[in-house]
Amino acid sequence: MLLTTLLAEHPSAIVDIVRQTPAWVAALLGGLAYLGFSASRDRDVHIGRLLLMPVAMGAMALWGVESAFNGTGRLPELLAVWAAGYAALLALGLRLPVPAGVRYSAALRSFHLPGSWLPMGLILAVFLLKYAIGVQLAMEPTIATHPGFAYPVAAVYGLLSGIFAARTLRVLRLLRGPATAAAA
Repeated sequence: MLLTTLLAEHPSAIVDIVRQTPAWVAALLGGLAYLGFSASRDRDVHIGRLLLMPVAMGAMALWGVESAFNGTGRLPELLAVWAAGYAALLALGLRLPVPAGVRYSAALRSFHLPGSWLPMGLILAVFLLKYAIGVQLAMEPTIATHPGFAYPVAAVYGLLSGIFAARTLRVLRLLRGPATAAAA
């Protein structure tokens, strides 16, 4: 049975699903929510912190593909699907300008980032996708072998990872100077 069908027919099943979820998952959600909430406020960040979000979310997405489909015999092609989704969103995202309000201070060697709830939404999307896929596979492990399930999941993971990477690379354009970043 699909998770969506179960929850549509028996919404109270969510309580049992959450009860059976390991405690470390709640801790991970708390950490990710903190990361997303911190992005909702104006802040100054050094390059290492700026790189943390796309690296962490890309790693979580890759972990999602690997953990869901490692035993299917299709992992290499599903990683290629992830990479294609990543590259597609990266290519599209890099066409956009540096996000409004972002500034680089060479003196402080940090970026000023205006607050946005978009990172929180994307973080929750990656987390909830990973969680829902994990629950679905626990309910019906054989679904991992179905291409109609595996390929879209890998593609969505790649697309979400590409969004994070594209935004960060657009911000990093400021290292070349504001005039160059505006023209890019």
